[in-house]
Amino acid sequence: MADLMAAALRLVARQGDKLDQLLFRDAGLGQNELTRVLDANPGLADLGSILPLGTVVIVPATATTEASATRVRPLVQLWD
Repeated sequence: MADLMAAALRLVARQGDKLDQLLFRDAGLGQNELTRVLDANPGLADLGSILPLGTVVIVPATATTEASATRVRPLVQLWD
């Protein structure tokens, strides 16, 4: 259990952030992770659609977050 808490991501909301925007920008996570993050942060949904400045969001560690942290985007070349 301690290993999971140590590996969990801790995100801090900026002004005007929405949860999905924060997850995508800072953790590279998509909409399919929203339920898991909301389950790990009781009361987060009660704050409204725009998170207050400085709100801490904990993203629990799973194979998905570890894989997305090492994700490499393919190189796209417009011209040869």
